[in-house]
Amino acid sequence: MPELPEVETIVRGLRSRIVGTTIEGATVRLARMAIPPAHASFDRAIGGELVTGVTRRGKYVVVRLGSGRSVVTSLRMTGRLVVARRGAPEHPATHLVLHLAGDAELRFSDVRTFGRMRLVEPDYAWDALLGVEPLSADFTPQALAGMLAERTTPIKVLLLDQRRIAGIGNIYACEALWEARIRPSRPARALTKPAVTRLHGAIVDVLQRAIASRGTSVDDYVDAEGRRGSFQNALAVYGRAGQPCRRCVKGRIVRILLGQRGTWWCRRCQR
Repeated sequence: MPELPEVETIVRGLRSRIVGTTIEGATVRLARMAIPPAHASFDRAIGGELVTGVTRRGKYVVVRLGSGRSVVTSLRMTGRLVVARRGAPEHPATHLVLHLAGDAELRFSDVRTFGRMRLVEPDYAWDALLGVEPLSADFTPQALAGMLAERTTPIKVLLLDQRRIAGIGNIYACEALWEARIRPSRPARALTKPAVTRLHGAIVDVLQRAIASRGTSVDDYVDAEGRRGSFQNALAVYGRAGQPCRRCVKGRIVRILLGQRGTWWCRRCQR
């Protein structure tokens, strides 16, 4: 958390608020959260840059700059990127602030301080190890089948591998597997062709519905304006251990550990 839908929501909010503005400077309060280019300080290197665009890659927020460089932010577990008016009250865990022309600031806060903001050069392939975007034309049932072939890894664990599919995290892996009626521990290579097709459709559907709901706020997530998402109200399995299955009713949602991650599913209808 945040995962693809939350990051996409943040990106859309930032795009409408900061594109076309100039970054006048930065205040870095926790040095390890701001990673500058070699032989430069973060605050000095970023001063004077024009924001030309905001995009997403997997779970990363990418702010494009006029120089060709980019600010790549990983929110990890509890990170927030919020645009606020200068002088407005701050989140107590705000560790990095980009000062924008006018009276706005882009504030990066993170309670657990695992998040990172990196200023990267134009020729640095920072995302070379990330897999296919699940909402792109390259993500097809055939592409998904190719990823699963000969893999004995449990399908839930494989879905979390960012080197294969970029952006899916624990919440949406659980939800997509429930929608596709697939047991999370099933070996990836054991999925039939119809099951792969169902899973592909479920992944796309769940992610799109979550984006339409501005993401899932079960912990710290808020969008670029500080607002919570609402998809937590539509979750079928995640966080619902012991409750009735919303599809088969007679089944109960159980929680197990797979790959050291909590995994929620219905024993009755996910076979």
